[in-house]
Amino acid sequence: MIGLLTGTIIEKRPPALLVDVQGVGYEVEAPMSTFYELPAVGTVVILHTHLAIKDDAHSLYGFLTRLERSLFRSLIRVSGIGPKLALTLLSGMRVEDFIRCIENQDSGTLTRMPGVGKKTAERLVIEMRDRVRELGGPAATLPGTGDRATAAGTDSVGDAVSALVALGYRPAEASRLVSRIQTTNLPSEEIIRQALQKSVK
Repeated sequence: MIGLLTGTIIEKRPPALLVDVQGVGYEVEAPMSTFYELPAVGTVVILHTHLAIKDDAHSLYGFLTRLERSLFRSLIRVSGIGPKLALTLLSGMRVEDFIRCIENQDSGTLTRMPGVGKKTAERLVIEMRDRVRELGGPAATLPGTGDRATAAGTDSVGDAVSALVALGYRPAEASRLVSRIQTTNLPSEEIIRQALQKSVK
């Protein structure tokens, strides 16, 4: 099991990034909550990871905090919740907001996430009730994080739409969310952040 990566960020294309660890490039998928806090390309980053093994693929998921990874692991234990939907949930709201939804039995807010219907939201509330109590503790950020400054790419809008589609939004819905944002000079991570905020309002 790969539990931790320390390496240099080579590429960021939400929700995936490429990390060079002593000459080996690891493709890592991460929630937007982690992407918002990633340092710039070329900077060293420390990621808590979860390795998922299937017959047709080995997928590595990365998180800046142990709390995010713990919540991800709890989510994928819920019936009907796979890694992709777990990433979408972590991307659409902060860990603290998700925990608050569960504690308040607020399934309505959860249904605003793509791929989360009424039954899935109710299942999340029921099955996660005890697990969120076990998560506890501050979402401490690891050293080498917190620098949100990233250069706006030449196609940050296209990258943002692609990331939203990868997170489960239909292409038309992703484009509509992005079109509601003033995207001039914004990096893709900020466009995605604003789009996700609008999607849950």
